[in-house]
Amino acid sequence: MQVSRSEFLTVRGLRTHVRHWGREGAPKLFMVHGWMDVSASFQFVVDCLRGDWHVIAPDWRGFGLSERTPADTYWFPDYVADLDAILRHYSPDQAVNLLGHSMGGNVVGLYAGARPQRVRKLINLEGFGLPNSKPEQVPGRYATWLDELLEPAVMRRYPDRKAVAARLQKTNPRLSDARADFLSQHWAAQQEDGQWDILGDPQHKNASPLPYHVEDFMACWSAIAAPVLWVEAAETNMWQWMGPKPEARVEIDRRLGFLKDVTTRMMADAGHMLHHDQPEALARMVEDFLA
Repeated sequence: MQVSRSEFLTVRGLRTHVRHWGREGAPKLFMVHGWMDVSASFQFVVDCLRGDWHVIAPDWRGFGLSERTPADTYWFPDYVADLDAILRHYSPDQAVNLLGHSMGGNVVGLYAGARPQRVRKLINLEGFGLPNSKPEQVPGRYATWLDELLEPAVMRRYPDRKAVAARLQKTNPRLSDARADFLSQHWAAQQEDGQWDILGDPQHKNASPLPYHVEDFMACWSAIAAPVLWVEAAETNMWQWMGPKPEARVEIDRRLGFLKDVTTRMMADAGHMLHHDQPEALARMVEDFLA
């Protein structure tokens, strides 16, 4: 297992944890994780890379070892602005190779449209987006958000690291005992009372009051200049968010049509956490694409 090293930066006022693998001076590959995940999630893919890479992976604000926001809501544009600050710090003058999973995939898609000159190649792992919001849903979204602010969200606590690993395997039954054990020590931390808490701000669980306007996101996708590698898992569970599979499949393919230069790949025998399920196959796809 390739050992990572940690660095802490102040990013837009928050102490932000950034994980590094590989040799300083090697070609850079930035990886950003999804919702309720952490930078260490990419360990298995990093271990399978054959080339000489300097992999740089931050913990998003409020996840992992990064500081939580002092506000009561996480606003999605903040992730895009945080990413911009991190890339300016590590690669101020060169376009970057950028990979994002799930929520991170949505962030990198927005960023690559807003800053097309800053991205050399883009890899999106299951960053589908969300179903389009309807105007009649907006009052209810605001009402839900206001109600949730009155009663702060909480996370379940775990008696030991083994229980944390079991929780990870419940979400992803493909996760081996060894990988679940590794992730458990990065996904949660032991507290003074002996209990283990997930390293994610419970406020991430709160609904956003803002509607999701898919055509706004597609305008960003249309502005992406970099070649894009789009990777889906053959056994993904994303349909629970995107809606019934037949209709959602049509919509996803429609969205892919907004990308000027896209290579699509389907990952066999993998679920949504495909970087855990098939890290060797994913590493091959990534390096072939970046070559």
